[in-house]
Amino acid sequence: MYIIVGLGNPGKQYENTRHNMGFLAVDLLAEKYNIEVNKLKFKALVGEGRIAGQKVLLVKPQTYMNLSGESVRQAIDYYKIDPEELIVIYDDIDIPTGTFRIRKKGSPGTHNGMRNIFQHIQTNDFPRIRVGIGSGKKEDLINYVTGGIRKDEKSLLDEALIKSAEAAACIIEKGIDKAMNEYNVRPKKEKKEKTAIGEETKND
Repeated sequence: MYIIVGLGNPGKQYENTRHNMGFLAVDLLAEKYNIEVNKLKFKALVGEGRIAGQKVLLVKPQTYMNLSGESVRQAIDYYKIDPEELIVIYDDIDIPTGTFRIRKKGSPGTHNGMRNIFQHIQTNDFPRIRVGIGSGKKEDLINYVTGGIRKDEKSLLDEALIKSAEAAACIIEKGIDKAMNEYNVRPKKEKKEKTAIGEETKND
């Protein structure tokens, strides 16, 4: 069994903000796999279903971001899953808007929701999917992450969310290593080739 947790803040004022990428990704998974995420359990909205033949629990903690670990810990303890069967999807200011990255494990970085999860479950050895939201001015970071999505960001973030949801399903179907190989693709750099006289030109 897998538990897929999308991080965010409850309430209408946060519905379409940068900090709610996790919630939005879970909503896409729920829609694609016909899973109703409407039961209140583990201090979260949850829904059970199947992805790639595996039983899954979709989780949207209702504790507010900084206390997300309370919900995750309760769900893990109840189902007694191993850490590698937990997948967390969340926003990340440390990667560009519209990009996303799968990580097998690692530190929580600057994300308070991830920090709280680590404090509650005492391990960083679980897969996570980071949805890039770029970064605002450090002195105004709270307003940036809880601010609404701009029109020029929407198409980039929509695409990243679709890919993130697909990546979560891929982890379940093929495993974390294959999902990382398939989805952690960096943009190709322009290749250079030398001309007969030794000058470098960009390869179109």
